[in-house]
Amino acid sequence: MIRIAVIGVGYWGPNLLRIFDNLPDCQVTTVCDRDAKRLQSVCKGFPEVHATTDAGEVFDSDIDAVVIATPAKSHFRLARQALESGLHTFVEKPLATTSGECEKLIEIADRKGVVLFVGHVFLYSAPVMKLKELVNNGDLGDLYYISSTRLNLGPVRHDVSALWDLAPHDVSIMLELMDTMPTAVSCSGLARLKHSVHDVCNITLHFKEKKLGLVHVSWLDPNKRRMMTVVGSKKMVEYNDIDQMEKIKIYDRGIDVPPYTDSYGDFQLSYRYGDTYSPRVVETEPLKVECRSFIDCVTKGETPKTDGRNGLHVVKVIEAAAKSLYNGNGQILLEAPSRGPNGQDNGAVSGGSY
Repeated sequence: MIRIAVIGVGYWGPNLLRIFDNLPDCQVTTVCDRDAKRLQSVCKGFPEVHATTDAGEVFDSDIDAVVIATPAKSHFRLARQALESGLHTFVEKPLATTSGECEKLIEIADRKGVVLFVGHVFLYSAPVMKLKELVNNGDLGDLYYISSTRLNLGPVRHDVSALWDLAPHDVSIMLELMDTMPTAVSCSGLARLKHSVHDVCNITLHFKEKKLGLVHVSWLDPNKRRMMTVVGSKKMVEYNDIDQMEKIKIYDRGIDVPPYTDSYGDFQLSYRYGDTYSPRVVETEPLKVECRSFIDCVTKGETPKTDGRNGLHVVKVIEAAAKSLYNGNGQILLEAPSRGPNGQDNGAVSGGSY
């Protein structure tokens, strides 16, 4: 039985508390939050769980793992304490607010021999796994670009911008599908409600082989929209997370380019209009799949799909976007992926291997 403490029961923490409390082979023994009233309210439904406002008390208690769902700026401090205490650690996204902090957490987890798990929940959703399957099977052909929008009217955050709050979801999905890090990142945005806290952000990710990623996030939009389009040389796919019936739609459409010719008259593009269909996607609550994966990694000693290195790469992209946002919106170059001893690309990002 894995004994768990949950730190942070504000916006997302209660969902994690609910899931972990219902898993058969783990037990939530402690819940912590600085807001005593909020803590008391949440714990009414969990009378056997010990409640505390002191995080230090959590790390000194008889537990095996910690779940951290606090504001982003506190993630590094709390995760470092948990890992140094020899506890398996689940951290909501983002893992930290700098790549240096992420690297430190990875080093501690490796040294202590404990699991470091990052809450990139969409990588555990059935539609995203279907997208990954379509890409891996070559159904879409060569990827050209991926574009995504994540919009809503609120909830507005005051501790971090929409870039740090919303974009990690879409960036994590893009890295999973592209299976490599971008070579450069740029970002523009708008801060209207509070100075220096951007409500709207547009991020461009440049990948090798002329592939592109486009991310548009905002909490200042009249309608909720969570849409991702993946365009390949053979087919195109739309992933609509709002649609309850057909989250994935595959379009057998595209433009075929003729072989190179010196004659303009011979250069005729061929437009292809084929069928549109929705594959069957059997859905399970992604958060439940994610929490189940964390417990399995703890009990079986497996490497998480969303391990510390997965979290590091997402933070590197967001960090570069933030640098661009505050420095004239220009491109920020990222280090080229290194090559492993067998020639493999260490920039590959699937399966928690990067």
